[in-house]
Amino acid sequence: MKKNLTIFCLLGLFLSVSAVLTKAQTNVVKMSATKSTDYGIVYYLPKTVFVINTEQVKTVQKAGQFSKYAKKYLGLDDNAVIQEDATLFSLKSVSVATKGIADKEQSYLVQFKSKTTAPFVCLRGDGVILTVNADYEPERAQPKPEAEKQANAYPIAGKQSVFTEEYFQAGSTAKMAEVAAKQIYKIRESRNDFLTGEADNMPSDGEGLKIVLANLDAQEKALTELFTGTTTSETITKTTELEPLGAIDRETIFRFSRYAGIVDEDDLSGKPVYLTVKQLTPVEEEILDPKHKEKEAKSIVYNLPGEAEVAIQYDGKTIFSGKFQTVQFGTRKTLATSLFEDKKAPVRIYFYPETGAIKQIIQ
Repeated sequence: MKKNLTIFCLLGLFLSVSAVLTKAQTNVVKMSATKSTDYGIVYYLPKTVFVINTEQVKTVQKAGQFSKYAKKYLGLDDNAVIQEDATLFSLKSVSVATKGIADKEQSYLVQFKSKTTAPFVCLRGDGVILTVNADYEPERAQPKPEAEKQANAYPIAGKQSVFTEEYFQAGSTAKMAEVAAKQIYKIRESRNDFLTGEADNMPSDGEGLKIVLANLDAQEKALTELFTGTTTSETITKTTELEPLGAIDRETIFRFSRYAGIVDEDDLSGKPVYLTVKQLTPVEEEILDPKHKEKEAKSIVYNLPGEAEVAIQYDGKTIFSGKFQTVQFGTRKTLATSLFEDKKAPVRIYFYPETGAIKQIIQ
């Protein structure tokens, strides 16, 4: 649920002027019901949507300029050297969450008697019922952890600073590789001198020594990558929403390719990722009582969600499994509006905004 959530509160019976209150960065509006609506309040119940979050890692490998000289000058085996450019993908994680959205097919009008204590109903911005006779207090968002400090807090010399005049004057790639390799060994020797305290112009304190060593490490890395190549990675997140209309048996939701990442479900370049949804709650028979609709009009209808088990499989393995409260696999119940006729002890009701189930009843 968004932090800045607009709540519409419809105040029954009293034809007072609307008042706007601000509470914890949430706009609360109380509006009077009118006589023309028979003091009724229209609201929606939510339905469940599965939110599938997928993380894939894109890795870009670039061969070094001197890759074919890595063994000759640095003694590196072929498996330590990138031989050719490549872009590869790996499936990092797949997770499922749920959210509730207004079900436009589940719209209800609740009517209160005209001589009772004026109840009010809080609705979410999309019309989903949140409370009756109580102000809605959104759940506070968890504080975000502090950003991690950079691993290297010391100033690093620019990459061009590692190249010597001899390097730029080399007349061939082989000669440039030889000069670069010699510079790597010089850097290693210098680092050893600083670590043993034998270097000229030793820093006066430990902080200065850290800066010097950090720069030497950066210079060696830049030169070594000319032989080994470079690897960069980034995590790409994709979110897909799916509304369950019933049980699902190994439905392909997308495919995954090592060379293209997430692709459409009909793209055969990738392996299928399957979704299975099992209904764990027994199906209740539909109420056939012809007076049921009339009863609903004099009641507050709420959801009693069922339970679903969700599993995602890829490459013969289950990579996600979980159980969720799911509105579509449950049923609906009613509360009579006579609950609100006691002027001395008005009843307050809180609903779960994601499922439309009753969270708490206070009298």
